[in-house]
Amino acid sequence: MFAVIEKGMKQVEKFIPMRHTDIRELMNFKKTPLNLLVAFTTLVFLVLFVVGVVNYLKHGHHAYGVTREHPWGLMIAMYIFFVVSSTGLCIMSAIGHVFEVEVLEPFAKRAIHGAVVTLLTGFIVIFLEIGHPFRMMIYNTISPGMTSAIWGMGVLYSLYMIFIVVEFFFLLRHDHKWAKRFGIFGLVVGVAAHSNLGAVFGFLVGRPMANGIYYPLYFILSAMVTGCYLIFLMYGFKYKLNFPDEMKKTLEATAKILGLLLAILLFFEIWRMLTLIYGGVPERAETALHALKSAPFLVGEIFLGILLPFFIILFSNAKAIKTIVFASFTGMIGIFFMRYDLVHETQVFPMQTLKLREYQLPPSFVEYFPSTTEIFIALGAIGIAITLYYIGDKILYLETDPD
Repeated sequence: MFAVIEKGMKQVEKFIPMRHTDIRELMNFKKTPLNLLVAFTTLVFLVLFVVGVVNYLKHGHHAYGVTREHPWGLMIAMYIFFVVSSTGLCIMSAIGHVFEVEVLEPFAKRAIHGAVVTLLTGFIVIFLEIGHPFRMMIYNTISPGMTSAIWGMGVLYSLYMIFIVVEFFFLLRHDHKWAKRFGIFGLVVGVAAHSNLGAVFGFLVGRPMANGIYYPLYFILSAMVTGCYLIFLMYGFKYKLNFPDEMKKTLEATAKILGLLLAILLFFEIWRMLTLIYGGVPERAETALHALKSAPFLVGEIFLGILLPFFIILFSNAKAIKTIVFASFTGMIGIFFMRYDLVHETQVFPMQTLKLREYQLPPSFVEYFPSTTEIFIALGAIGIAITLYYIGDKILYLETDPD
């Protein structure tokens, strides 16, 4: 098997510069405690993924904890988590190599590699959430719903995948002329796809918690924050927190951008909640107050996702790079809760007509907790993303310098 893989790699090497690495060396990483912990955790996540997928194939959607009242669950949240990460990395990469901001150019290839990996992982997650994915792809093509935001999301993200893969191909070949052209296309389509994903929630007229212009803009802003967090994690792990001087300059510049983005994101969150609560509009205000009392929102989304990284950047003047790497890890936990809260809180208060007419019950908050299968697949998706990133890091040249 190894011989076949190596033969295939040699064929690919005719088009893309690759490291002359024996495929067996993928398993021979430096056995530090951190590397062993990450490797063991990733392996456990992959095993859980297999168990979760088998259970899903055996029982179908009944294996998930979703209901008719709460049809979107953890799988949708994880899909959004990964595609947000992809868009954020694409934007941060484009700032460097498309708009030629020199200080941010060093992570162009690595960020686009991460964008491809996270988008692929997001596609795997949504593939397992849709009841009939192949039927969806067929009818999405032959009978498009032009007024559907979800149809637009599928088309735009498909185009976005094509553009960033081609952009990555030219970046690996150090053909910056064509990489820049496809980088522009990828950036424009990626931002359009991501704002369209926000519109999936913004168009929910029957759900006052989500309906409006807020989400299309919020998705792009939070994507850039996510991209910055992932860049710190990528390079923190790559250099084991011992950064060379040039990389310190790059990461300090990234930290300043991140600090500004977090301040704007906090501003967005404050005004979103004030707008939702003001006037005491039934359902909308009640749902917002319900979110404000929840630990996932206050501790996860606000404290871990925004405040902790922001104050570290603020009080260190963006120079405590090692601490910011750790804060980026907690920040990604906060980003997950942002996605989970987005999906859950949108549905937590059922539509009045559905509750009264079909169930003959007074309106009340909907209870939802992910099933074991959902949790296994979600953790497994993280394991897939780490594995794909590791393989790319081992066999491809992801640094800007060709040497």
